[in-house]
Amino acid sequence: MAIRVVVAGATGWVGKALVPAILGESDLVLAGAVARNAAGVDAGIASGREACGVAIAATLEEALAMPSDVVVDYTKPHVVKGHVLAALRAGRNVVVGTSGLGADDYAEIGAAAEKKGVGVIAAGNFSITATLLKRFALMAARYVPDVEVIDYASAKKPDAPSGTARELAEALSGVRGASTARPQSEVSGIPATRGAAVGSGAGIQVHALRMPSFVLSCEALFGLPDERLTIRHDAGSSAAPYVAGTLLAVRRVVGMKGLLRGLDRLMD
Repeated sequence: MAIRVVVAGATGWVGKALVPAILGESDLVLAGAVARNAAGVDAGIASGREACGVAIAATLEEALAMPSDVVVDYTKPHVVKGHVLAALRAGRNVVVGTSGLGADDYAEIGAAAEKKGVGVIAAGNFSITATLLKRFALMAARYVPDVEVIDYASAKKPDAPSGTARELAEALSGVRGASTARPQSEVSGIPATRGAAVGSGAGIQVHALRMPSFVLSCEALFGLPDERLTIRHDAGSSAAPYVAGTLLAVRRVVGMKGLLRGLDRLMD
């Protein structure tokens, strides 16, 4: 049986590429689409393709009134958590591509998913190279304890750090050894310029840059005496790299129970 998918954020950067991709897959069905600014418009036409017979809903609640299996969220940081919890209450599996949520948010989401017996797959970035950045950085952190993360995004990005950098820092904080850097509490001058600690324990220092010309870049910098290692992901101007990873998550989340964070958990 085909998997029935609702795309929240259907006219956004990723959503606009994801809708036609779903329509082109034989084992997936577009069951609904959500975009307040295009309510009533055919989802196929809104994505620049032929009409598909699915009218865009103004709200997720409206879309959830129709049968579906998976909700994919590519919306905004201030609404994503409410969307995820609403979808879980309705008994839907969820794939989260929107950034802005942290460990505490995901703890609540994971508990809600377990209670309803459905699955959630969330990733700060669904592209293959961003996933490899995380995997290789976690490997390096086992041998090099001093690591910091630099997060680059466009000047208009509403959240900081990006989901990519936040997920990376939270994962790194759980595996790296003790840093040799002076604690931020002991830094004179303007300590905030050292960035923000993200993750468990002492956390990982994350520095977020917001400038024109960047789409999204993220790098993990490792340092040992007299040597350094940089692992970096750079996104292009197209949303295409995120589509394949999202479709993989859609297929894998059905039948899951609870929360899984990171596309790297699905790669093998």
